[in-house]
Amino acid sequence: MSLSPEILQKLSNIVGDSFIFTDKEILNHYGHDETEDYVFPPNVVVKPANAQEISAILKVANEYKIPTTPIGARTGLSGGALSVYEGIGLSMERLNKILEIDEQNLQVTVEPAVINQVLREAVAEKGLFYPVDPSSMGSCWIGGNIAENAGGARAVKYGVTKDYVLNLEVVLPNGEIIWTGANTLKNSTGYNLTQLMVGSEGTLGVITKAVLKLLPKNNHNVLMLVPFYDAAQACEAVSAIFRAGIVPSALEFMEREAIDWTLRLVEGISVNVKPEHQAHLLIEVDGNYPEILMLEAEKIMTVVEQFDIDEVLFADTEDQKAALWKMRRSVAEAVKSNSIYKEEDTVVPRYMLPELLSGIKKIGEKYGFKSVCYGHAGDGNLHVNIIKGDMTDDNWETQVPLGIRQIFELTVSLKGTLSGEHGIGYVQKNFMDIAFSKAHLELMESIKRVFDHNNILNPGKIFPDEL
Repeated sequence: MSLSPEILQKLSNIVGDSFIFTDKEILNHYGHDETEDYVFPPNVVVKPANAQEISAILKVANEYKIPTTPIGARTGLSGGALSVYEGIGLSMERLNKILEIDEQNLQVTVEPAVINQVLREAVAEKGLFYPVDPSSMGSCWIGGNIAENAGGARAVKYGVTKDYVLNLEVVLPNGEIIWTGANTLKNSTGYNLTQLMVGSEGTLGVITKAVLKLLPKNNHNVLMLVPFYDAAQACEAVSAIFRAGIVPSALEFMEREAIDWTLRLVEGISVNVKPEHQAHLLIEVDGNYPEILMLEAEKIMTVVEQFDIDEVLFADTEDQKAALWKMRRSVAEAVKSNSIYKEEDTVVPRYMLPELLSGIKKIGEKYGFKSVCYGHAGDGNLHVNIIKGDMTDDNWETQVPLGIRQIFELTVSLKGTLSGEHGIGYVQKNFMDIAFSKAHLELMESIKRVFDHNNILNPGKIFPDEL
């Protein structure tokens, strides 16, 4: 589609000439995220400063029925920020302030373009803790975290984004501005619009402020890296640790090649990975009493020693801990630098992890692709990276989608679902029939229509092309 000079002038009148862009290079820049190699540029990028300007933009979009895509930090892996129908790219980057840290009530009010790590560090200076820590926390924004219901390594103990969102200021597709809830820890007043917005991937409204719950900061942790000679046993150990009565603050799974590729990419990390090692678990416990943490670590050792493991590495210093976490958080970048790939975000009950991993490998053999798996094993959340390697373009285009569908069918058969934290967005929408019946999907679509009857806000996401 194309936008008339009249429409462009109306948008310019709202945000000012300095914050509206039609240059092709800029449009392409805002037309991609971290989802494979997709590029869907909008016709115009608009950078509003506040909810009132966003309201005015959406009123114009509604009047002319212009697709409008909220664009955050573009770190997403499901294509949620792609302007697949062109139109207006609504960049949220100017809404980047931490508005208030309420130390009395352990709450923080932020705008959506605040970087996750910046928020974590700001509240940590006051002895507080925001636990949600996606691997991209150094670059992803809180608004995108809310839109995708982001998790991270410490979700296993502390929960995901939805567990920390108390209240949201949202601009609805028709331009109305509402607060969805209250700044209280309990709220049983009407429908829970706050939680409806969390994970809605920018299809129901544009988040302009968020009130988030904080926790007191823990002062100590113990971190260990456990090498396994058998990847399936590493998956089995995950459930065994919980059944022994331990809830780690993080429990991460990495296949051998995930670590190998990362060590080649990232300097300054020294880990002795033997050829016989098939997988590693990175396990953390945290709290305020070191003696209790050591007892928990010893109990974890008694569990993992029941499996075929090599010598466990305990991180003795803060530098060692930082290096191990850097290794884990760099895996996705390492995979991307090694080959063209597709990443799927499967999640199952954690006891089913061994069966999921085994099934993924068998499906890969059937369709001729290799996979490298890693993820938040404590949550049963396994990221499946399908590697193109030396596959032909034809097989990559025709066989891999069939294999992905079987991976998702396997996941659902194990009482899991399609995405644990990356969302559905553009790339997974045509697999939604695996997880939901037609009645489910029609109900979700009816909710979308109530909020957005002209279907202007982030169209082409979540719902299958054909119901």
